[in-house]
Amino acid sequence: MAKKSKGVDPELEKSIQELLKTVMADSEASLTDKMKVLDRALKLEQIKQKIADENFGTGFFSEEEEDATE
Repeated sequence: MAKKSKGVDPELEKSIQELLKTVMADSEASLTDKMKVLDRALKLEQIKQKIADENFGTGFFSEEEEDATE
């Protein structure tokens, strides 16, 4: 069984970029449609950051914060 490579599929990334360019340039597209595509692009960037940084999100519940609330 082949091991999956870690990272974002380049074809997915390219298609989201093209969709973003197309929808933002379309004067007939609704604001809701534009925001959905923008949200999708931002989510992809978040996933790429999470893959690149192994400590992504680990500082949210540090011991210092837990002690301060008690």
